[in-house]
Amino acid sequence: QVQLVESGGGLVQAGGSLSLSCAASGSIYSINSMGWYRRAPGKQRELVALISSGVCSTNYGDSVKGRFTISGDYAKDTVYLQMNSLQPEDTAVYYCAALGAFISPVDGNDYWGQGTQVTVSS
Repeated sequence: QVQLVESGGGLVQAGGSLSLSCAASGSIYSINSMGWYRRAPGKQRELVALISSGVCSTNYGDSVKGRFTISGDYAKDTVYLQMNSLQPEDTAVYYCAALGAFISPVDGNDYWGQGTQVTVSS
């Protein structure tokens, strides 16, 4: 199994910055990509940012492009999310995800963290 431990988040005023980190642990053989999704009250879960292993290509949700930056250290199976110019609409629970995480060459799954609250006040 793979465990994801998130840290960061909290309360910030509009225009401020926060950072999140997520470390994967367990019997990890490989991970295809890691990143973040979020769910705001009354809304569906949406992509925030993903970063792939290997070439470290990134993918951002439209609403965060230009404001958020994801980075990763796959030697440590850890990803980071720097969130700048935060707005009240960024308020949500942010979930770390490890997609295509393999504990053996043939045993892969998607894993999710417990979630961390980000609240942006106006």
